Parts: sequence; C-alpha cells; structure tokens
Amino acid sequence: MYRFLRTPRWWGINVFVLLAIPFCVFMGTWQLGKFEDRVDSHEEAERRPAASATAVEPLDSLLPVDKETSGRSAEARGRFGAQFLVPDRELDGRTGSYVLTLLRTDGGRSLPVVRGWLPTGAKAPAPPSGEVTVVGALQASETAGTKGVRAAGGLPEGQLGMISAAALVNVVTDEVYDAWITLADSPAGLTPVPASAAAGTGLDAKAFQNLGYTAEWFVFAGFVLFMWFRLVRREAEASRDEALGL
Repeated sequence: MYRFLRTPRWWGINVFVLLAIPFCVFMGTWQLGKFEDRVDSHEEAERRPAASATAVEPLDSLLPVDKETSGRSAEARGRFGAQFLVPDRELDGRTGSYVLTLLRTDGGRSLPVVRGWLPTGAKAPAPPSGEVTVVGALQASETAGTKGVRAAGGLPEGQLGMISAAALVNVVTDEVYDAWITLADSPAGLTPVPASAAAGTGLDAKAFQNLGYTAEWFVFAGFVLFMWFRLVRREAEASRDEALGL
C-alpha cells in the first residue's frame, strides 16, 4: 500500500520535506537567538550605572560610540557656536524642542551638545560665551529610524530634524563629531534631556518581532510535517481503494 513512496514524484516530496523541516527549525532557532541577544543586551544595559554615577572621561577616549560607551559621561572643552532647535521632541508627555548648540572643541571639530528641552513657544536661552567645559551623557548619532526624528526635511532655517553629522554637514562648515552629548545640568529655562539606551539594547517592537518570527518558523516546520502525513494518508487510502476495485 505504501509502494507509491518509491515513485519519482514522492522522492521529490520526501527530499523537500527532509530539507524544509531542518531549514525552518534553523531559522526559528536563529530568530530566537536574536531575541535572546536583545534580552541579554537589555539586561546588561539595565545593570550599568547611570551616567551621573560614572567617572567623567575625555570625549575622544570614548569614541566611536558603541553599546559600551553610549550613555557614559563625556567631557569636552571649547567655545559654543551655532545653535539649532530640534522640534517635535517629547519629554514627560509634553511636546517641545531640543536646544542643540555646537561646541567648537580645541581639536577643531564641532560637537553637537543638547543643552536641554524647550517647551513649545518658549525662547531658547543664548549659550554662554568664552571657553567652557561641558559634561554630558554620550549618545550615538540619530538615524531615520530613531524615535522623534523628522527625516523628511522641509524645516525652517535654524531647525534640524535629526541629530547627526550627516544632518549638519550641509549646515555648518566645521567637521562635526559623529556623536553628541546631552547635558545633565541644563541652564535656566531648559529641562535636561535624559540619555537614551544604545541601539539594539532595548526590548522594543523589533525585539518582539524576532520572537514572532521564531514562532512562525516553528509553525511552518509543523505545517510541512502535517501536510506530508496528510498527503501520505490520502495516497495510501487511494491505493487501498484501487486494490479493492473501488
């Protein structure tokens, strides 16, 4: 009754099943590993001390920004220059703007410094003049996928949609650091902007998307096995009926 399994058509079906199931299991395991990596990164980030509790280090010693250096206290010295507003940024449920001022460091490059958050309609305070030393939490440049970023452009002069060297390259003539810092102590009229977690360390929607893909791949593996048994059963019943003359 099961001699049909030796036919060329069933050889092809069997080979497909033998390849598909391990592939689905592999992909499901890989997606699960990606989710577990994100969980581990999140737990590691949670265990790290707050930026205010870490020793202040020179900016250049913490670059480039990665998961280890993101959020660390960085120190830079220079003179404040051009100032911009980064609109549509939320803080404590309110919408306002980040006040971003470029610090021209002693090394000649400019560092974007978020001096604080400004309520909508308020006027940003002018930066201090002369040589200053700033200390703040180091952050990686924003991307189009960062929350709050306006990548489409079309903003008025003096406003930026994204905090990154790429967004500033056509706005200022100085070379800009591929990083920025947010001050822990903001001047009067501004609210300090808390440091955000490094990319890939939070349990965001993308992390749970990996978990959803894990379930999908294992469901696919079960579906392939179920369909193989269903086809075998149907073919066996057809062979039995044929042998009985039905």
